[in-house]
Amino acid sequence: MSLGESVAAVAPFYNLAFAIICVILFIKLFSYSKAKFAYIKPWKILFFGFILFIVETIMTILRGLGMLKFHPAIFPVFEMLILTSFIYMLLLQKQFAQTGKKD
Repeated sequence: MSLGESVAAVAPFYNLAFAIICVILFIKLFSYSKAKFAYIKPWKILFFGFILFIVETIMTILRGLGMLKFHPAIFPVFEMLILTSFIYMLLLQKQFAQTGKKD
């Protein structure tokens, strides 16, 4: 097995491990939102995109292990939803920065 194949085999597992750490940080951020110290809505939208990333990673792992078969066109759909949520989050943050109003 070449180096590239080895990295491709273990990269989804590392992505999932780092994703678990990020979920813990998101939960900590959302627990602070009760204090109303920050505008949290863009972060919630980012969290939605992040959850989609985790689902995509789990599907990649299951496909790599041969446990799940699905049409490969599902990955571009996930990527489109992740990018759309990220762009929407940025637009919300820009609107808040310009007007100071929360929706």
